[in-house]
Amino acid sequence: MIPRRVLLLVGGIAAAAMVGLAALVLTQTGSAGPSRRIGGAFATTEMTGRPVTEADLVGRPTALFFGFTRCPATCPVTLQVLTTVLGRMGPDADRLNAVFVTLDPARDTPEAMRDYLGSFDPRIRGFVGTDAQTAAMAKAFKVQVRRVPLEGGDYTMDHTAAVILLDARGRFAGTVSADDDEKAILARLEGLVGAAPGTAGGSTAAGG
Repeated sequence: MIPRRVLLLVGGIAAAAMVGLAALVLTQTGSAGPSRRIGGAFATTEMTGRPVTEADLVGRPTALFFGFTRCPATCPVTLQVLTTVLGRMGPDADRLNAVFVTLDPARDTPEAMRDYLGSFDPRIRGFVGTDAQTAAMAKAFKVQVRRVPLEGGDYTMDHTAAVILLDARGRFAGTVSADDDEKAILARLEGLVGAAPGTAGGSTAAGG
C-alpha cells in the first residue's frame, strides 16, 4: 500500500505541474505578452564540471526537463519515458539534446546527478547550477517550483512536470509529459530532429 504522505506528495507535484503546464501552453498559443517568452540566456554547469550556457544547446533541438534526484515519482517516470523514446529513435536521438536540470542543487551534487542518471539513457545530460543560477534558469523557462517541508526536517520539491521542447535555434517548440502517449512523444521529437538544420527536413548546415 502506498503511504499517504507519498500520495499527497505526488498529488502536490501533479497540481504544480498543471499550473506550470498551463503557463507554457498559454505562451505557446500566443495569448501571453512578450514578457512570457520561454527560454533565453542562462549559465550553469554540466554534471561533468564543464560550464554551459544556452549557446551549448544551439544547433540541435532540445528536450529540457527540470526536477531533482529525490523525486519520488514524477522525475524517474519522466526520465524513463524519455529513455524509452530515445531508444526508439535510434541514431536520430544523437541529434537531440536531452537535458535534466536539478532544482535542488543543495543535495544534487554532480556526483549524485551522475549516479542518478546512470539508470537512464546515457545521452541525458545533467545540469547542476548554483542556487542563483538554478532560480534564474527556472524563471527563464517558466518552471514553477516550491520547496515543501516534510516531517523530521526533510523537504521535497513541487515542480512543473512538463518536458520543454526547443528547436535547433533554442526557440520554444512546445511541451510533452510522461502522461502523453509514447508514440506521440516519439513523433514530436522525431519531428524536431527532422526539421533541424543539417537533417533531412532542414535547409542549412548545423552549428557546432
